[in-house]
Amino acid sequence: MTFRRKRTAILISGRGSNMRALIDRAANPSFPAEIVLVLSNRPDAAGLAFAKENTIACAVVDHKIYAGREEFERSMQVLLELHRIELVCLAGFMRMLTPWFIGQWQERLLNVHPALLPAYRGLRTHERALADGVKIHGCTVHFVVPAMDEGPIIAQAAVTVRDSDTPSSLAARVLAQEHIIYPTALGRVAEGRLHVQGNRVYFGEPATEPPPLRVPFAE
Repeated sequence: MTFRRKRTAILISGRGSNMRALIDRAANPSFPAEIVLVLSNRPDAAGLAFAKENTIACAVVDHKIYAGREEFERSMQVLLELHRIELVCLAGFMRMLTPWFIGQWQERLLNVHPALLPAYRGLRTHERALADGVKIHGCTVHFVVPAMDEGPIIAQAAVTVRDSDTPSSLAARVLAQEHIIYPTALGRVAEGRLHVQGNRVYFGEPATEPPPLRVPFAE
């Protein structure tokens, strides 16, 4: 049987550190996803230069020139269809997506969030975790649904919160884990060996109820 990698696009708004981790992992020809497009809503996004250096097609759809979110997203959708995209990864893409766009990519649109969902949805996750005095923090890769920072969880990684932590130091350790689990989660999705039932992601038959992919605690 011929091995065919899933054509994948990454959506960014800035430097795209998770984009880099995905591109680096996908550079291995045995990885089941191939990064074929990096799309940004900002012409000055620093991540575009890295993508070009890695001979990946780049495109910009500047949201500022559109009257509304759906008009902006329909232009993105045209580009994604032109490039025959099968999977989409959000990597620091700082735009809220409409239910229309999300519906085009049901169970094919991935995001990474800097917290152990369902805890700490939204912004300033590290500050809030420290303020609450939690001892464990982390990150989550999930399928995107219309509700913000919800959707079936594909992978999670946890880090120990240190007494000396600041939001910046905690963010740095969480980001290092994002760079590990995001490519791994994309690989699992691209392999097609998981399925969603309700709000659960299964890597085998539902009856076996395996937990979402997790990595050990990072100190």
